[in-house]
Amino acid sequence: MRSIGELARATGLTVSALRFYDAAGVLVPARVDPATGYRWYADDQVAPARLVAGLRRVGLPVAEIARAVRAEPTVVHRLLDAHLARMADGLAEARREAALIRRLLDDDRPPSATRLVLTGDELSAAVGAVRFAVGTDPALPGLAAVLFEVTEDGVRLVATDRHRLAVAAAGATVRGPAVRALLPVAAVDRLRRLSDGAGTGDVRLTVVGRQVIADVSGHRLRMTTLAYEFPDYHALLPGATGEPARRVPVDVPWLAAALRSGTPTVTREHAGGPLPVTVLGLAGRDALRLLGPDDLADDRAGRADGELRVGVNGGYLLDALAAAGGPRLVLELDGPVTPLAIRRPDDPAAFSILMPIRL
Repeated sequence: MRSIGELARATGLTVSALRFYDAAGVLVPARVDPATGYRWYADDQVAPARLVAGLRRVGLPVAEIARAVRAEPTVVHRLLDAHLARMADGLAEARREAALIRRLLDDDRPPSATRLVLTGDELSAAVGAVRFAVGTDPALPGLAAVLFEVTEDGVRLVATDRHRLAVAAAGATVRGPAVRALLPVAAVDRLRRLSDGAGTGDVRLTVVGRQVIADVSGHRLRMTTLAYEFPDYHALLPGATGEPARRVPVDVPWLAAALRSGTPTVTREHAGGPLPVTVLGLAGRDALRLLGPDDLADDRAGRADGELRVGVNGGYLLDALAAAGGPRLVLELDGPVTPLAIRRPDDPAAFSILMPIRL
């Protein structure tokens, strides 16, 4: 038998915590001395006590700790998953509130203006390159937008719905400090229509606080930025984690035709229903091919050649090809769970990223 002090040293729980979990019925001593009230614990209570200590450190509620101590490991995994999801939701909400607070603080200071001038064609092309990746989930209103990142070199446009990311850059003459403006997609669509009409003429944008004013061919458009934090996407940028394993040139008409024709796919479960998955592989070192269920069956039978396989949403890939434009593109592949990048060979600043689907 172990005293309460010995169990505390063996598990990382304090003596007061062990007394609390005894009173709560979570970790009851094997024996309590009726004369002294001393608590004694059996050796087989060390592992449950260590589990309690770990669950306590991650903030699991006491009622769920009590359930976990008596449950099978699969149940504990589900409790942890649900708890982590709650924590992620709470963190996202805290970030949204923090963004609103920062906006309020910034509103109390005189805003400085940033002005940029670029052609309508450049701005329209940049919007067209990222528009397909704008989010539509009403639960994530901060993604129903396009981020404008203005630096002294020009402006970068970014859009994401968490499953895909698109980035495009446009050269511009910039005066004023670097600034980020998260514009709602409806406003961006209006700005694009005006830019289409401007052609090679100038589009003048002025960013002051939360206001973005566009002057295009005698028309003025006032837009208000969204008070949300845009996801930190920089870790997903091509090259952020080193050089990709493969750069594969792609004949876009061939690949687009194959995707539209319903090329062989495999089916995976997603959100309670079947999801068709397009599987990309390599024929040789630098030729893309599309794989079907028979190819993956060969993998499971041990007859695979060890080639790279990446699963993606075929519709998303088709959208990315259309947005990039041009008959030739480059796919950057780096493994089955690494984001897939789609690049234009003539414009390194324009690319899109698709999150892979685990095979």
